[in-house]
Amino acid sequence: MPDSKYTKPVILSRCTLDTKEAQWKRLVKTTYRDPNGVQRTWESAEMQTRPVDSDLDGVSIVATLNKSTGPELVLLKQYRPALDKVVIEIPGGLIDPGESAEQCALRELKEETGFVGEVERISRTLFNCEYLNLYISLWELHLGFTRKRIDDLTAPGFCNNNFKLAYVNVDLSLPENQNPSPELEEEEFIEVFTLPIKSLFSDIKRLEKEGFAIETRVVALAEGLELARKWNL
Repeated sequence: MPDSKYTKPVILSRCTLDTKEAQWKRLVKTTYRDPNGVQRTWESAEMQTRPVDSDLDGVSIVATLNKSTGPELVLLKQYRPALDKVVIEIPGGLIDPGESAEQCALRELKEETGFVGEVERISRTLFNCEYLNLYISLWELHLGFTRKRIDDLTAPGFCNNNFKLAYVNVDLSLPENQNPSPELEEEEFIEVFTLPIKSLFSDIKRLEKEGFAIETRVVALAEGLELARKWNL
């Protein structure tokens, strides 16, 4: 168990879940006709939490602290039962009815980290199972590359879950950011910490060796920054 202020949760059992009992996702079988006219089926998962007034499931937050020693990325340590591991993640969460991506980002940042921030940028829609397009998006949004603003639809083969990235600046001079206090729900066990963006690539490799699982968004951001350094972009 990696270093954590919480006692390690214990998995008591695992069983197959009937779709009728599922609260968050459901299994779907899609029947379609391919370009050759052949009828085929495809199994996938669908989110059940998307508001009826939204085409978005949630927001992930790239929150930075502008310190005198250099910018730092706000990260979380959170236990995930599906992996039975503590995962290094960026903040984020599901969108509420009537909420914009910007509003969701600021609410989730305050709830999970205690920080108050200002949204600088919102990405186009990304699909949770599409690593490559997230990678490209991070290059585009964080490093200044430009590309036509479109939804990523390349290979969402497992589920229809989508999200937007919110780039948020946290002003440490504000009184409310002096002693941030998260507003966690009863079932949430989250530790907030920061890492220098300059050393993010090496730091997450170290954390992985310590036994943490590294979430895809964190890996993609670190890999993008490392490639930018390598090629002097």
